[in-house]
Amino acid sequence: MIKFCSLFSGSSGNAIFFRKDNTKILIDAGLSGKKIAHALASIGESPSELNAILISHEHIDHIKGAGILSRRYNIPIYANAGTWEFMKDMIGSVASENIGVFDTGCEFEIGDVCIKSFPIPHDAAEPVGFNLFAENKKVTIATDIGHVNKKLVSYFEMSDFILLESNHDTEMLKVGSYPWPLKQRIAGGLGHLSNDMAGKVACYLAKKGTRRFLLGHLSQENNFPELAYQTVYNALCESNAEVGRDVMLGVAARNCVSEVVEL
Repeated sequence: MIKFCSLFSGSSGNAIFFRKDNTKILIDAGLSGKKIAHALASIGESPSELNAILISHEHIDHIKGAGILSRRYNIPIYANAGTWEFMKDMIGSVASENIGVFDTGCEFEIGDVCIKSFPIPHDAAEPVGFNLFAENKKVTIATDIGHVNKKLVSYFEMSDFILLESNHDTEMLKVGSYPWPLKQRIAGGLGHLSNDMAGKVACYLAKKGTRRFLLGHLSQENNFPELAYQTVYNALCESNAEVGRDVMLGVAARNCVSEVVEL
């Protein structure tokens, strides 16, 4: 059985738990080690049993607790070379045996889980999303995406479950309080995915067979859960996919543990 749980999701910090039997993986660690440990305990898990921490990119909302967790519980950290180069001075010392480097686009295994990273358009050194394969299931984590294209979406296809970014509402971003350069960054090609684009991606994937969607990495200033959900819900309905029957749709919580999904 696969167990998946978004522990935290948003610009204030991201962390995801994935388990296949005795293989336990944390994807990103963007909050304090203490908060992540408490979140894991709330779903019956312990950081001392983690086999690995996967890092998607070096922004602080994805790496804040990685170093302390690795040092405290002797956990290997896996990232690509570009991310390690920028991240190493930000997370503190990591034991040499706990430094794992993967090549973007190549598959590697951690215990019973096969992992494939894929490049994403974001303003970081070498940012990636992840496909995780276990028990003939494919789980995809796709956030921090500035834009989508056919190549990127091909990595999402045939996912049984996907955590998909739905960062902002375009109109809220336009009229919000952020300074203009920040608005340009978020809406730009290396920024974040809007609710409307998330809806279009979800419709395409639903037609390709994906049945479970979790919207994540919502902006606190330029979005709210009900709006993200309703935007993607409406898009799915317009494409003749009935939510609750044909597909399942949820929204990952920002500051607390979301529902545990079992596949």
